[in-house]
Amino acid sequence: MSKPFPARSYEFTEQGDALNWIGGEFRAAIGGETLAVENPRHGRVMGRVAMSGPADVDAAVKAGLAAQKAWKTVPVRERAEVFYRLKTLLQRDVEELAWLVSHENGKTHAEGRASVEKTIECVEFGCSLGNLGAGEQLDVSRGVNCRVDHEPLGVVGGIAPFNFPLMVAMWMLPQAIVGGNAFVMKPSELVPFSSGRLALLLREAGLPDGLFNVVNGGADAVNAIADHPSIKAVGFVGSTRVGKMVYGRGAATGKTMLCLGGAKNHLMIVPDADRALTAPNVVASFTGCAGQRCMAASVLLAVGDVDGILSDIVAQASKIRMGEDMGAIISAPAEARIRGYIDDAERRGAKVVLDGRKAKGPDGGYWVGPTILDHCTLDMPCVTEEIFGPVISIVRVKTLDEAIAIENANPYGNAACIYTTSGAVANYVTSRVEAGMVGVNVGVPVPREPFGFGGWNGSKFGAGNITGYDGWRFWTRPRKVTTKWQVQTDTTWMG
Repeated sequence: MSKPFPARSYEFTEQGDALNWIGGEFRAAIGGETLAVENPRHGRVMGRVAMSGPADVDAAVKAGLAAQKAWKTVPVRERAEVFYRLKTLLQRDVEELAWLVSHENGKTHAEGRASVEKTIECVEFGCSLGNLGAGEQLDVSRGVNCRVDHEPLGVVGGIAPFNFPLMVAMWMLPQAIVGGNAFVMKPSELVPFSSGRLALLLREAGLPDGLFNVVNGGADAVNAIADHPSIKAVGFVGSTRVGKMVYGRGAATGKTMLCLGGAKNHLMIVPDADRALTAPNVVASFTGCAGQRCMAASVLLAVGDVDGILSDIVAQASKIRMGEDMGAIISAPAEARIRGYIDDAERRGAKVVLDGRKAKGPDGGYWVGPTILDHCTLDMPCVTEEIFGPVISIVRVKTLDEAIAIENANPYGNAACIYTTSGAVANYVTSRVEAGMVGVNVGVPVPREPFGFGGWNGSKFGAGNITGYDGWRFWTRPRKVTTKWQVQTDTTWMG
């Protein structure tokens, strides 16, 4: 992991072992256990990852505690300077990192690069915290001043998913580290290599050793982070099932917890939608990153006669080239699960108008092509459960109110979108849907910094958003200080 990733093409490239990064050095897991890491595009092992347990997490926490004592005394503006330098390094190495993400995750190069560019955008927000992180103060009465100081928590932890190896880490790190904390990162064991490269870049940017630690592994490492008494807050991004368990486990120890879960995002199309805008946007939403993102379109609610637009969507999706326009599925079990949903929908009477089950990539590996299921019903698992693949299920409805009711009845509350040329229709939908992120003619309505990322209902456990200024508040604690220095001759009852 100490060497830059050499590949500049999709040609299979070995990477070696992904070790833990603790106290400024790479270490094997104390128990010595490892797991093979595959390149999904090729279905071949590109290295192995350390599988850690409680002892490894404890070692990372001890390194963090030792380093954080001095770090919390550094002025916030000086802490933020690390991220100014990190931004420059990420821009310098954007091609290397794009190819690394592509190889370990299966994304296309373009998607890998886009994810690194979004990572840089998150770092830019971290740079701003040197100014935005200033505490508030106000003379609340004659001679009486109240102020708020944002103090670090100590050692905090983050648990990230496989789909955006660098970006999700950077949803958390700038606010947490500029906030004066030490950080213990648990990346997905499916994509461990980016975190090792990030550790070296942070050191190059001037972050003192021990403030960023990487503990690789699976459930044992996750549970150890949730249980450790010296970890004061944990951010999690992953499935609802796991996120709910991690939230409960960590909250039971008194930790501050924010866990982002799964999604079942609904797109609504009404007859007045712009055909030229809608079709490519819908296709990009459900096929981008092979559908392996919580913001992907999953259900298309077709309101009234929109057959012309649906035909355009099928036509555009059918042109997508495996390996060039769309990447691989992360693993063989994931591929089998996605195919299973398509098989089940077909057995239940859905019409497979575009079938991605026979898709093959250019290099072997794990693939499912764009799949469109029409005439789906509300009792089908493809409509109610998160597939996390390039599959969109069309449910036909007569009215917009019926579409909104379907969206609001699902247990998730991550994202929704309305395609229309009417401002009145857009306002009607955006004010009524049960979703934390809503798009108007935008099928992937990800808020850009400084706006926060986070859903509602079963898509999130905890308060606030994980990015933006909410993230700053999450990783710090407010100390309120009220001061008075002399007796006022004109005091009021408030003074």
